[in-house]
Amino acid sequence: MISANNVTLRLGKKALFEDVNIKFTEGNCYGLIGANGAGKSTFLKILSGELDSTSGEIAITPGQRLSFLKQDHFQYDEYTVMDTVIMGNARLYEIMKEKDAIYAKEDFTDADGIRASELEGEFADMDGWEAESNASMLLNGLGIETELHYSTMKDLVGAQKVKILLAQALFGNPDILLLDEPTNHLDLDAIAWLEEFLINFENTVIVVSHDRYFLNKVCTHIADIDYGKIQLYAGNYDFWYESSQLMIRQMKEANKKKEEKIKELQEFISRFSANASKSKQATSRKRALEKIQLDEIRPSSRKYPYIDFRPNREIGNEVLTVEGISKTIDGVKVLDNISFILGHDDKVAFVGSNEFAKTTLFKILFGEMEPDEGTYKWGVTTSQAYFPKDNSKEFDNDDIIVDWLTQYSEVKDVTYVRGFLGRMLFAGEDGVKKVRILSGGEKVRCMLSKLMISGANVLILDEPTDHLDMESITALNNGMIKFPGVLLFSSRDHQIVQTTANRIIEILPNGSMIDKITTYDEYLESDEMARKRTVYTSNKFAEEDN
Repeated sequence: MISANNVTLRLGKKALFEDVNIKFTEGNCYGLIGANGAGKSTFLKILSGELDSTSGEIAITPGQRLSFLKQDHFQYDEYTVMDTVIMGNARLYEIMKEKDAIYAKEDFTDADGIRASELEGEFADMDGWEAESNASMLLNGLGIETELHYSTMKDLVGAQKVKILLAQALFGNPDILLLDEPTNHLDLDAIAWLEEFLINFENTVIVVSHDRYFLNKVCTHIADIDYGKIQLYAGNYDFWYESSQLMIRQMKEANKKKEEKIKELQEFISRFSANASKSKQATSRKRALEKIQLDEIRPSSRKYPYIDFRPNREIGNEVLTVEGISKTIDGVKVLDNISFILGHDDKVAFVGSNEFAKTTLFKILFGEMEPDEGTYKWGVTTSQAYFPKDNSKEFDNDDIIVDWLTQYSEVKDVTYVRGFLGRMLFAGEDGVKKVRILSGGEKVRCMLSKLMISGANVLILDEPTDHLDMESITALNNGMIKFPGVLLFSSRDHQIVQTTANRIIEILPNGSMIDKITTYDEYLESDEMARKRTVYTSNKFAEEDN
């Protein structure tokens, strides 16, 4: 068990948390939620001991081991993947290294033998002989191929490092597991694996995530941070939402009844306070009036943007024809004979573990890259807007936000442009911020403003939820559902894929594709063998490369 007892954290004069008391018990998974800036990641750091609170204390059951998902992707660059994962259990790793050092000695003494025997006993008690196989199971489950398990971390790409650091946090069955955005940069297959892992995990989990489907799957409780306090709710994210809304409605109804009673008492007092025969009753009602206290209902600090993609023209029947597109990059066939035709009602989710393949296809269809083979043709009534996964080039300038967005608008009126920024929560002085200094989430909201102002009837979205908070993801989800045009998109957010897409195209590891008119959940159920074939194909290529 881990608990916070009267924890307060002050940043200057502002209290981020004040007198927080909460217990996290064994066998439960707690989703820590709150608006951007509420202090979710900060609270995890306080729980982990990485950050000291101003006052109060964190208490952990004696003897229990805590594991915290690291975010520094370069910290372990000089270590192998296997060592990095096993470091998740620091004591076990220390024993392994000390054993190796003793056995490597040329002048092995009796004292060394005694020490080695002690270490071997502790090593066996900690299930050390299974350490590498357990680490490999975690890595394979997250999609890290076996041939990479003894590679050096610096030789891997960022997305692989994310998975390895997650495996490190999960390694060795920690008693308390703290996860800050564990689904970031994971593909849908890896997220599904993590969901099953946490569902079956028997110890304490505290997780921060913007993925609503993920929170619904794994959480037994929700801890909501608002106004420096943490309110605990039993149930998953959807249950928290319904419960919190119900609580507000009940408080409003209770206040309404109190207000009616106050009005009734005030009217009686006003009518009879000067009447001698009624004076005692009037005095009694004054006392009753003084005792009535209205419940304080503070609106949530959460802010929801408004996303509404409105095409300037209706789309025709001929939207997009793709015939035999293939692309090889750095000797690897990323796309192999990709062909499909889109109709005017299609909202297509592109799924699969190879994110680079999806990004490559989107770049080709938007004209940013040429295919090696094949053709594509957009219908004459279509207009396309593109949300790239990497938006860094868009903001590599000294424009202020208003000027940056104005260049993409047919209407150059500042008030008109500011209206689109306002929908995305850029108010007042925010409009004169330089785009170069914006946070990741602010840049994504700028890109969504650009898509809204474009009036395009075809949207190509490559992982649009990256860096967004839960409120913005919800707004984007609603905007995608309402959009009357055609969508081509990839997303790690299961709920967005399930609620938006009416067609699924999976890009397989060998560059080929599966195309089904279905929802995502139906696709997962009906094409389980195809998904297993995906894993098999990936492993097969790995074996051939060796």
